Amino acid sequence: MTNKINIAVVGVGRWGKHLLRNFLEHPQAKVVAVVDPNREHLATIKRHYISINNIDDEILFTHEWQAIKQLANLDAVVIATPASTHYSLATDALNWGYHVLAEKPLTLDPRECWELCQLAEKQQRQLMVDHTYLFHPAVERGHAVVEGGDLGNLRYGYACRTHLGPVRQDVDALWDLAIHDIAIFNTWLGQKPVSVQAMGRVWLQSGVGRNVETRHGASGRGTPSLSDLVWVTLTYPNGFQAYIHLCWLNPDKQRRLAVVGSRGCLIFDEMSATSPLTVMHGEFEVQGNKFMPVNQRQQVLQIETSEPLKRVCDRFLRCVHSNTPCMVSSGWVGTELVEILTALTESLNQGGKLVFLDKNR
Repeated sequence: MTNKINIAVVGVGRWGKHLLRNFLEHPQAKVVAVVDPNREHLATIKRHYISINNIDDEILFTHEWQAIKQLANLDAVVIATPASTHYSLATDALNWGYHVLAEKPLTLDPRECWELCQLAEKQQRQLMVDHTYLFHPAVERGHAVVEGGDLGNLRYGYACRTHLGPVRQDVDALWDLAIHDIAIFNTWLGQKPVSVQAMGRVWLQSGVGRNVETRHGASGRGTPSLSDLVWVTLTYPNGFQAYIHLCWLNPDKQRRLAVVGSRGCLIFDEMSATSPLTVMHGEFEVQGNKFMPVNQRQQVLQIETSEPLKRVCDRFLRCVHSNTPCMVSSGWVGTELVEILTALTESLNQGGKLVFLDKNR
C-alpha cells in the first residue's frame, strides 16, 4: 500500500481505545476523527493520546456522529459502540460511501446483518467484523492442525470462558462471550452448526425492579432476565458436538477451547503464557477385551507472537485498499454468527429446546 487510509474511530471505550491505538500506530492508516458521545471521556482520550502519541492536531475529536460526514477524503469508519447502535451507524457510514469495520457482534438481529451486507455490496464498500480471535496466531495454527488430520477422527469439542465480570446490562453472558468460541469452532471445523441448545441461570439481573419489556436479548424480543451462566451445545453436520461453558460470575478465569479426536486433543489455552496451543497425543489399543492407552505425549506448538487486534486492523486496511472482502471475518461471516446466537437465545428462552438452523440461507 502506498496511500494512507483515512480512518474515523467511533466509540473509544474499553475496546475502542485499543482499536484507536492500533490505527494510530499503523503506518498505512491516518486517524482523522475520533467520535464518542461522552464529552468527558472524549476529552480524557484526547489528552492521553496527545501526550503519549504526539498525535496530529488536525484530528477531529467530536461527540457528534454526523460531524464526520463533513470530512473530506474520509475512507473508512471503525465502529466500537454498543451493539444495539451498530445497525444505524453502519447504515449511515455505508450510505455515505465509507468502508466499515464493526466490533462484534455485527448487530443484534440477523435481518439487520443481512441488510448491511447487501448495502455494502450495493455501495461497493467493504464490511468487516472485528472477530479478533480469528486472527489469533494460535487459532490460525490450530486450524492447520485440524485440517491436517493429526487428531484422527474428530469426536467432540469443549470450551470454557469464565471470569468475574464485566457484567453487561445490554446483553447476557451468551451474547457477550459465546461468539468467540463459536467462531473458532466454525473456523476449525469449516462448518456451521445445524442445531443448537442453550440452558442458563440468572442470579444478578432477574428483572426485579426493572422495566424488563424495554430490555432486549439478541433477537430484539423482550426477555425477563440476563443469564449470568449459560451452557451451550452446538451440533455440526458431521455429528461433531461442541459444549461451551460461559459465565461472568466466576472468579476462576478461564479461556480454554479443545477439539478431541481419535488420536489426540488440540487445546487452545489463552491463559497459558508458555504453551497456549498444545496437542495431547494419545489413543487406545485393543488388547483382548481391554482398551490400553498408547502413544501418549504432549506437543507444544510454536506460534507467532503478534497482537491479534493489530492483525485485524492490518487486514481491514488491506481490504479497503484493494476493495476486496475479508473472507475470514466478512459481514457475511458475522451474519452467520448472529444467526447462531439468535437460535441459541430462542433455545435459552424455551428452557433448552433444540433449535434447528435454516439450511437455506
